Amino acid sequence: MGRIVAVEYLSLDGVFENPAWTQPYFDAGVAAFQAAAMGWADALLLGRVTYDGMSVAWPQIGNDPGTGGDIMNSIRKYVPTSTLTEPTWNATFLKGDVVEEVTKLKAGDENVVIYGSGRLTETLRAAGLIDEYRLLVGPVVLGEGRKLFTDAVPTTFTLTESRTSASGVLLLTLAVA
Repeated sequence: MGRIVAVEYLSLDGVFENPAWTQPYFDAGVAAFQAAAMGWADALLLGRVTYDGMSVAWPQIGNDPGTGGDIMNSIRKYVPTSTLTEPTWNATFLKGDVVEEVTKLKAGDENVVIYGSGRLTETLRAAGLIDEYRLLVGPVVLGEGRKLFTDAVPTTFTLTESRTSASGVLLLTLAVA
């Protein structure tokens, strides 16, 4: 059975949207944390909005291993969508009920990483389909913006790893208990 891991940038006040604020904090420790997640993954699972943005940005970055473009542009991607019809950027569109489709995906042997994709992540957390969170918590309070954990479904985590990057980003790995 495959595993699903959500990798998310968060501010101290829990905001995850529009991660442009993370740029000043991207250092070797953050890069290594991200590389470990991608090195483990067989595929990405992206919400449609995240897919739309990434499918424009990453091909322009190119396939340079130094940027991660070699992995991001070649890895298989799954996108639950009812609106997109022509897959691009190495994507397979999942049609139908998202929980049912991701349950089928998880029953296979692929390890899958979710980046961003807040609504998708919350839907899958409520359904008990996410196995682990890798959170990159930046040393900043944004004061406004969409928060990641908004659903009323309680979730308990077990901290399995924590460290701090040189720029002050708290790198947390949490297993869903």
